[in-house]
Amino acid sequence: MTEQNISLTIDGQAVTVPKETTILEAARSVGIDIPTLCWAENLTPVNVCRLCVVEADNSKALVPACSRACDAGSNIETNNERVTKNRRMVLELLDSANDLSQSEELQDLMANYEADSSRYSDNLAAHDEPKVEDDLFIRAYDRCVLCYKCVQACGEEAQFTFAIAIANRGFDARVSTEHDIPLPESACVYCGNCIGVCPTNALQFKTEFDLRSAANWRPEDQEVTETICSYCGVGCTLELHTQDNEIVKVTSPADHSVTSGHLCVKGRFGWEYVQAPVYRPPSAIQTDAAVDD
Repeated sequence: MTEQNISLTIDGQAVTVPKETTILEAARSVGIDIPTLCWAENLTPVNVCRLCVVEADNSKALVPACSRACDAGSNIETNNERVTKNRRMVLELLDSANDLSQSEELQDLMANYEADSSRYSDNLAAHDEPKVEDDLFIRAYDRCVLCYKCVQACGEEAQFTFAIAIANRGFDARVSTEHDIPLPESACVYCGNCIGVCPTNALQFKTEFDLRSAANWRPEDQEVTETICSYCGVGCTLELHTQDNEIVKVTSPADHSVTSGHLCVKGRFGWEYVQAPVYRPPSAIQTDAAVDD
């Protein structure tokens, strides 16, 4: 059976795509970029950030490009004055309430859209201290933009653990464990898939956190090497991020057919044996101590 196609116009370009294709997918198929925040290629769109909205001639309100399917014959504007103004406002509101300093993607967007959050607040509250509850990753709530990606990755989109969810409402909304118990006491299995989808470093590898704290986090000097996880026969592809010839974090390609960017605790965190400290027998330690004396 032949797949049904529809035609529409995006920024003056005629586009033909399969039915049910989203506006975002259609635009990108012809090289038109639409910014996103809560969207990820390995997650189902949840329409919470409103950064990807575009103007459609068959809708009074701006529509989310990440989830809205294309309508035959419609005319879409992705970067006109109305759309640009809306995106600038969204970025300014996010920046006025959150620490976005570690999100290169959002910093670039704010510069491109000339966003100025001081219009909403010029006296931001002091940033919260990150929560460090284990040696694997940290949580920094003041960087969280409530994009919902971590909740999806923890739930039915990937891990099916459901250790976290959005708690409270309005300005008090935050990602939390059940009854806000410490993460090690929750249902968390430390797969780290929440870190893999976080766009702001609100969830961050402890190794990265420690290097940043020591002013030694240097992404420009890091290399990424692909390999296959050595723990089981599934065949997950790992991306080893190395700095100074040491692994600093592990990710997986979002478009990989096996992982879709998601890993288990062994694949994402079980790499320390590669650079384990050299074993020194007690006799050698005692000899060193005697020399020092």
